Amino acid sequence: MLKITKFGGSSCASAEQFRKVKAIIEADPARRFVVISAAGRKNKSDNKITDLLYLCRAHVDYHVDYRPVFEIIRGRFLEIKNELGLKTDIEADLDAFCERIPEMSVDELVSRGEYFTSRLMADFLGFPFADAADIVAMEFDGSFNFEKTGENLKRILEQHDRFVMPGFYGRTPDGAIKVMTRGGSDISGSILARCLKADLYENWTDVSGFLMADPRIVKDPRNIERITYAELRELSYMGASVLHEDAIFPIREYNIPIHVLNTNRPQDPGTLVLDKIKDEVNGPLVTGIAGKKGFLSIEIVKRNMSNMVGIVSGALQVLEKYGVSIEHLPSGIDGFNVVLHAKDVEHNLYEILGEIKEKIQPDSIRVTEPMAVIAIVGRNMNSRAGSSGKLFTALGNAGVNIRMISQGSSEIDIIVGVANQDFEKAVRALYQSFAQ
Repeated sequence: MLKITKFGGSSCASAEQFRKVKAIIEADPARRFVVISAAGRKNKSDNKITDLLYLCRAHVDYHVDYRPVFEIIRGRFLEIKNELGLKTDIEADLDAFCERIPEMSVDELVSRGEYFTSRLMADFLGFPFADAADIVAMEFDGSFNFEKTGENLKRILEQHDRFVMPGFYGRTPDGAIKVMTRGGSDISGSILARCLKADLYENWTDVSGFLMADPRIVKDPRNIERITYAELRELSYMGASVLHEDAIFPIREYNIPIHVLNTNRPQDPGTLVLDKIKDEVNGPLVTGIAGKKGFLSIEIVKRNMSNMVGIVSGALQVLEKYGVSIEHLPSGIDGFNVVLHAKDVEHNLYEILGEIKEKIQPDSIRVTEPMAVIAIVGRNMNSRAGSSGKLFTALGNAGVNIRMISQGSSEIDIIVGVANQDFEKAVRALYQSFAQ
């Protein structure tokens, strides 16, 4: 049995959290390869190391002394080292890093959070340290070279049968450090699981897996014990941010399960993520409910549109010109709606509307008030009748008007749009209806 074990920033925030990580690693000899994030917040008033590193860069860019911010970073690392009695001599490296900050690329600068946290963790666990820059091969566009990564791993495994590796970054063909998107350590663990052909990828965080709804909206929502890759991606994209949505892709074709677990409560069952879940005759109709505010809809009406060519594509060409991503595109015989993030058009909405009018000459075009989008996700919805009816009834009884509805081609989700002010009420109503 081989497990890749990744720990998030909250799991590495202090000496106390380091001790929890060590207990988890020592509890199972299959946990030989560990991926570490940069130290996160110790408490709500604290700062993440990565945020402080970005702040250092901002100080450099605006010609402000960055050293006071760096001293906070230095203090955090030395506090962990001294409390645990570690021998790794990071003081000299931190001093050298401080002097290089003005000349470093942003990517290399912010990657040092993972780098230094991992060095301390390797010392504490008694594992070798393996730099992600020597393992994870990235292309200039941010994609991954799995073949090269596998070759790099093979060389390291000739010397070590276990190691601690920083997450979040790799190296491009020209030797430069390149970081992934925020939360990218999840992807690093997934890459390692793929290249080592692991039996399981454990992702340890500060929550006990995925919940059926946001606990800030729904009181004590149920834990999701098992979920498919497809469901996870839908829920992650819609705001259920326990696991980076792109962590699925490197391991999906190898059908490596992901187990999301809680560092602070390792006894909890967590959530197991699988490619397919079979033998669920009486499985749940809905797996999870997630959503986000801050959308708007451009409603375009053109009579007899169904008999014309190029109307929808004309509008989309304008949005493409402005770099605006489309979230949903519900349509009818004489019109269609384009649903998008309000922030994507906050500076050029009227220019976009003007160009759409000029290009396709609609009978009318209007922008709706800001709305929220909610996804009801369930792998069993496509095999059981009544899902939509149950949804309409729940929202109708709660007095929530549906502004938009769409169903994905995979039929594992139904998307509804509601007014921003109805968002929380709608989520609670749907949870009460589907969680019974």
